[in-house]
Amino acid sequence: MEILLVAILLALLAGGFVWWRREKAAREARSLADVRADAQRWYERLGGQVMNLHGDEPAVRQALVDAGERYNAAGSQLEQARSVHQFRLARETALEGLAYARAARVALGLDPGPELPPLAAAEGTGEITRERQVAVQGQTFKAGPQPGRDTPYYYPGGRYQGRPVPSGWYSTPWWKTALGAGVGVVGGMLIADALFSPAFADPGYGYEAGYQEGFGDGTGFAGDQGDVGGTDQAADFGGGGDFAGGDFGGGDFGGGDFGGGDW
Repeated sequence: MEILLVAILLALLAGGFVWWRREKAAREARSLADVRADAQRWYERLGGQVMNLHGDEPAVRQALVDAGERYNAAGSQLEQARSVHQFRLARETALEGLAYARAARVALGLDPGPELPPLAAAEGTGEITRERQVAVQGQTFKAGPQPGRDTPYYYPGGRYQGRPVPSGWYSTPWWKTALGAGVGVVGGMLIADALFSPAFADPGYGYEAGYQEGFGDGTGFAGDQGDVGGTDQAADFGGGGDFAGGDFGGGDFGGGDFGGGDW
């Protein structure tokens, strides 16, 4: 009798384990399908923007080049994705591409369209609210809230080697290591130091005045310069993450080097 009871108990346990495994697999499959569909939706939306937007102005061309690069990268990531984490990375790349597409629409004088979900890599970086100009080793670098002849390069916000870079328009894409030669002998870190000091290159301003007008209410350099925030999404994208060389290998499509405060 005891042997029979033990056998029944073991059978019940085995059945329960099989049911639990099946339920877990079903939940994982549903979750994977959801994130795949979400990433695909943003990727297709980016494709429509890239295909339909055209312009000859430098700011438009530059923004569309960046949007196109993200579109190609997101497509490659989607083809390789096999996990929830990888599909989230592809989604982030597509969203970054859409941020560039919105910038191109602004440069074209068009309605930028509905707001996008925030980029995980740009969390807390803020945005440039007024024109800036600094001279570094004989070269002039500018930044501003709107595209212009002197500021044709858009950046959606992030980090450069641990330093926050707010979203806005810049005279030179100094954050792109591949284009380092374009800034001559002046390194990106030196430019960041000049552009994003508390006084933000406004002579005669002390720290407090510079903070109020240059940084606003964000975290600035006093904030966390490590991974962005403490959420699961930040773990996916912040502080160099898999965009910098993980699941999809190389590239700066997620802006994984970025985080920060308001400017």
